[in-house]
Amino acid sequence: MLKRLTIQNYVLIESLDIEFPAGLIIITGETGAGKSIMLGALSLLLGAKSDVSVLKDNTRNCVVEGEFEIDGEELLLRRVVSPAGRTRNFINDEPATLAALTEISSTIVDIHAQHQHLLLTDGSYQMKVLDYFAGTGSILDEYQQVHASLTKDEADLVSLREQMEKSEAEMEYKAFQLEKLQLAKLREGEMEELEAEQKQLANSEEIREAITNSVAHLRPMGIPIVQNLKDAVHLLQKSSNFVPELEPLAQRLESCRIECRDIEEELEILGEKIVVSPQRLEIVEERLSLLYALMRRHSVSSIEELIAIQEQLQQQIQGSVEDSQEAAGLEKRIQEGKERRMMLAEKLTAARMGKVKELGSVLQERIRDLQMPHAIFEVELSPLGKYTQNGKDNISFMFSANGETRLSQLHKAASGGELSRIMLCLKSLMAEFTGMPTMIFDEIDTGVSGSIADKMGALIGKMGERMQIFAITHLPQIASKRGTHLLVYKDYDGEQQGAATHIKVLNGQERINEVARMLSGSTLTEAAIENARVLLNGTI
Repeated sequence: MLKRLTIQNYVLIESLDIEFPAGLIIITGETGAGKSIMLGALSLLLGAKSDVSVLKDNTRNCVVEGEFEIDGEELLLRRVVSPAGRTRNFINDEPATLAALTEISSTIVDIHAQHQHLLLTDGSYQMKVLDYFAGTGSILDEYQQVHASLTKDEADLVSLREQMEKSEAEMEYKAFQLEKLQLAKLREGEMEELEAEQKQLANSEEIREAITNSVAHLRPMGIPIVQNLKDAVHLLQKSSNFVPELEPLAQRLESCRIECRDIEEELEILGEKIVVSPQRLEIVEERLSLLYALMRRHSVSSIEELIAIQEQLQQQIQGSVEDSQEAAGLEKRIQEGKERRMMLAEKLTAARMGKVKELGSVLQERIRDLQMPHAIFEVELSPLGKYTQNGKDNISFMFSANGETRLSQLHKAASGGELSRIMLCLKSLMAEFTGMPTMIFDEIDTGVSGSIADKMGALIGKMGERMQIFAITHLPQIASKRGTHLLVYKDYDGEQQGAATHIKVLNGQERINEVARMLSGSTLTEAAIENARVLLNGTI
């Protein structure tokens, strides 16, 4: 229940701090006094949209705070609107999202605003009433989860198939490109090796001739230079005993001899390795031509880049394969989801059908108690032909106010006053099943008067025995019911501040005068006061 409401700087409310008891709380006040303003502030606290227009003083924050008691525990909700139009939300003094605030508040307060009886004509609302009555909450929750998941899977499959169709031709071309690259058996560094080999093969005869002639120059007239150097070293070493300076020269010649010998041996080895092969040259040049063509086709300048493109193509084609696998998985999941949804929808239908007649009878009895003794109310459930968020059923509230056996849909057969009474009956019924701790009626008595209003008041009062009920009313028959009576009034706090809305608890004579005002208008008559005493007999 709502224990306390604090409002600061909201429209005409400068500051308001009021505590509420359990049971029935009646709120009255002259037209324009601000009853709807207080309700608007509470709606803001419960998650309604807001902007800077709610600020009484546009230089300060607007703050609405509600203290609730839920199952013995305290719950504090707060909403702050800044002069810049930004809102902040708090749950137990901790910052919270608007969605979190709305979700938690929807379980603790039900506001019946003016004209909400029009919901009676909405099929979703009618189904909600039946589901509460039939106790199908757990089945419906599971169905809605399956339906939402299935709807998403079906949308994902459509999107995936469109993507696959668009990329199918592209994938064929990419597969062709990949095949060409794979057949090429690319290897890093191969281009440099082939280019070097091609140059060597293209000049192999000239290279071999150069090596052969070089070796011949190391053996002039058939006498190896190495041998001549060896002989010279020997002669110098013999004479170095007499001329010491000859020894280092002999060593230098020996080094030359060794170097020349090594050079000669390496030239002979290289000469043997030089291959003169037009066939191999043709193979190398064909391979180079293939690699050059691939590089031109893919606009790159190295084999390493070709290998990178090959890997990218492999990933893209693998992705296409994975898309196919994902599509197959989605198709399987969709089929399973459809079967599960169908089973749950059938369970929903069966559970609803088991309570349809009882719901109609219960509501008909309550409606007849509100001075519609000949009213007939039935709930019809029929196949819808398609799956929706609420199952596969179509619901209609059928009504006749005058006992006619031929019923019409409720919105076609009921007047505004009749809809108000029917809505109150529905609210009283739903209150028994939802466990909602607080319910607010904003002029649910619109379009009714006299003894009908008295009976509606009695029903609201009975609801107040089980839960906290706020009844904003303009009818004395309802305002006189047993409960706490709050008066919303407006006064002027000065020329600069202008009008301000206030609220106070009425007791004793104050309450008699307020009910009398509702009976006779602004001028109180003795008859009205006496009538108010009669209405309030036993309640004050």
